[in-house]
Amino acid sequence: MTRVLVLYYSSYGHVRALAQAEADGALSVPGTHADLRRVPDTMPEDLRRKAGFISDDTPVAAPADLEAYDAIILGTPTRFGMMAGQMKSFLDQAGGLWARNALVGKVGAVFASTGSQHGGHEATMLSTQIPLQHFGMLIVGMPYSFAGQTTADAIVGGAPYGAGTIAGADGSRSPTETDLAGARFQGAHVARIAARLTGAALQEEAA
Repeated sequence: MTRVLVLYYSSYGHVRALAQAEADGALSVPGTHADLRRVPDTMPEDLRRKAGFISDDTPVAAPADLEAYDAIILGTPTRFGMMAGQMKSFLDQAGGLWARNALVGKVGAVFASTGSQHGGHEATMLSTQIPLQHFGMLIVGMPYSFAGQTTADAIVGGAPYGAGTIAGADGSRSPTETDLAGARFQGAHVARIAARLTGAALQEEAA
C-alpha cells in the first residue's frame, strides 16, 4: 500500500474542500491509502467564532505522524503571500524528523487558497515547498496535463506548483469544479509517483 497524507489548515472551508478532493484523487489510484488530517489551531476558539471560521472535526495530526507516509500533501490558506502561521508552527516542530533524515526521498506537494487572483497564490505554494525541500522531499506540482488551469473562461485557482482556489476578498467564493478537479488530479498524480518510488525502493531492497 502507498500511504498518502493530506494535511491542511482551513479557516473558512476552502482549503478543507480542496483537501478532501486531494484525498479522493489519491484514493482513485489502486493500492493507495489516504488519510485526511489537519494541523492544530493556534487561535483561541472564541476568536475563531468571532472571525466566522468553520468548525472542523477532522482528526488533528502530530509532527511525528509524517514519517509513516510515502507522500505528504500540504494545504494552506494564504497569509500575506505566505503559508498560514498554523502550518508553519506545525512544520517548525518537525525538527526531530529533519535531524534523522526521516522524510528524505518521500513525495511532497502543496495546494493553497487565497482571496484574490494576485494575492500571493503562487508565492504561497512556492514558499511552502521550501521546508519540504529542507526535509529532503521530492516536490510534485500540478503539470499542464491538467488542462483546466489554462482556461480563460472563468477565474480558476491553481498553478504548475499545485492546486488552488480563489476565495474572494470576503471568503464568499466556493471552490469551482475546475479547482476541485485540479485537486483530485494532483492527489492522483502524487499517489502514482509515490507508488512508483515505493515500488522501486522495494525492488532495490530485494535485489
